[in-house]
Amino acid sequence: MSAFDPKPILSSLPGLPGVYRFLSAKGDVLYVGKAIDLKRRVSSYFQKNDQSPRIKLMLTQVADIQTTVVRSEGEALILENNLIKALAPRYNILFRDDKSYPYLVLTGHAYPRLAYYRGALDKQNQYFGPFPSGYAVRESIQLLQKVFKLRTCEDSVFEHRARPCLLFQIKRCSGPCTGEISAEDYKRDLSHAAQFLQGKTHDLLNALDEKMRDAAAAWQFESAAAYRDQIQSLAKVQEKQFVSSNASETDVDIVACAAEEGMVCVNLVMVRGGRHVGDKSLFPSHGEDYEVQSALEAFLAQHYLDRSIPPVIVCNGTDEFGTLAELLAAQAGRKIALVTNPIAERRVWLEMALKNARLAISQRLSLESTQLGRIQALQEALSLPDSAQRIECFDISHTMGEATVASCVVYDKLGMQPKEYRHYNINGITPGDDYAAMRQVLTRRYEKIAAGEGVAPDVILIDGGKGQISVAVEVIEEVGLQDALLVGVAKGETRKPGLEQLVIPSSGQVLHLPRDSAALHLIQTIRDEAHRFAITGHRARRGKARVSSSLEEIDGIGAKRRQKLLTRFGGLQGVKAASVDELCQVEGINRALAEKIYQALH
Repeated sequence: MSAFDPKPILSSLPGLPGVYRFLSAKGDVLYVGKAIDLKRRVSSYFQKNDQSPRIKLMLTQVADIQTTVVRSEGEALILENNLIKALAPRYNILFRDDKSYPYLVLTGHAYPRLAYYRGALDKQNQYFGPFPSGYAVRESIQLLQKVFKLRTCEDSVFEHRARPCLLFQIKRCSGPCTGEISAEDYKRDLSHAAQFLQGKTHDLLNALDEKMRDAAAAWQFESAAAYRDQIQSLAKVQEKQFVSSNASETDVDIVACAAEEGMVCVNLVMVRGGRHVGDKSLFPSHGEDYEVQSALEAFLAQHYLDRSIPPVIVCNGTDEFGTLAELLAAQAGRKIALVTNPIAERRVWLEMALKNARLAISQRLSLESTQLGRIQALQEALSLPDSAQRIECFDISHTMGEATVASCVVYDKLGMQPKEYRHYNINGITPGDDYAAMRQVLTRRYEKIAAGEGVAPDVILIDGGKGQISVAVEVIEEVGLQDALLVGVAKGETRKPGLEQLVIPSSGQVLHLPRDSAALHLIQTIRDEAHRFAITGHRARRGKARVSSSLEEIDGIGAKRRQKLLTRFGGLQGVKAASVDELCQVEGINRALAEKIYQALH
């Protein structure tokens, strides 16, 4: 135990529901928890002798306790999870899955477009999902193209076509851009696609079969053949489904948690309208020493609070989730069934998800074993201590000096850490001066770290030759970051992978590692990731800079209205800065059009 005396704080705690936080001597939050009775729950930490190793270690670091009283256990649960997501305490299990899930969208145009979408939902469009991955969305788009031939092209392409595109030629689009299909027929196909996405496949097949027979009876054999082809395509889709449900319109999430060899994995399977749309394996931070039930409770709270919730969630917990189920039901505005003892097909789904969770753990352990071998090989090749784990790599990207962006990617804890990646917009230098760009990004990055903000790396990789390395040496000396090993990754004479030279300025060495070296493979992986990330940032910045006038792409904004907007606000930047109410004040702009303009520019 630490020298911290909790008695004065414990004696003043109320017997009310709330959230408690254990803090370190530096003021960092170590752990966040909820309680029905704060006094009893917090006191129990200092009265038990059979705590887990994780809790015992945490208690040795506690220097203060803070509490927040709330009105109910449900409010405590919400506050607890908001604090966990915001503070990322070291001893809480944390499912880092901050990205919004992708949707499939049917836009609100006269000829709606079928598209992939991620972000805030707009009432003007029709959304289906969420899907567990972008791949699942794109697979569904390809399927709908084959069966219903809906358009997927951008508005700028759709509005300026003079003849049908290749998708029309290969029968993946019905060609609404050039009037190859009537508005009524396109609307019918759209309705059928929506039925399919809603899981009403059985009703859809019956309706198509009836229309096929009516067309054949009326001697409209081409129409009958088209309906026949759609029926056959949909039948094949049903046959290919990995999971199918007798309750065809049921939306279900299956959540299976496995804990093996000190690792926790949650496999999330999404079934929409009885159709298996994919699964996703999630590995929480600080998951070691947590039991399945605790991990499930953490996942269900962190994942579903603030997200759309299906009516049924099947999971492999051993206990009931009373308070959590009530809270989710209140959020969804309807009853939510949390099923922990499923029967029939739902049991099969759960067993499948549990098997996938265990398989994901096995694969992660295998990968970590490979990564461990790579980092050990790098430590040996560069004469690094065994504790050296964190590597940061920098690269510069621009087009003839335009929109220069520097990237910093991080490798730590036996893997790339995307949440720690950073883009740096480079300004105030001569366009195309890579040395000045490298100086700027390294200075901005390591001045803060040298001042104690952030984690110092063990190795700094610079993608470049002697010039970039010389600049890096000067910057590292200026900021006083002396403990990190600086390594330049220079391409070989023929610039082929495997011929890289490792330049180490501290010793004056130039290393040529064998092509099959595990250390070289790790360096190549990190260097390539820095290159990819730099190009991504550069293209995004360049794209913004090259927009001549976004107003031209907005439906309903012709030359006259565009001129009035630009005159009224002094240019495109002024239009972007204007609110919806200010846009409404321009002649010829009603509120609906103002909202469309605002949304398009933001």
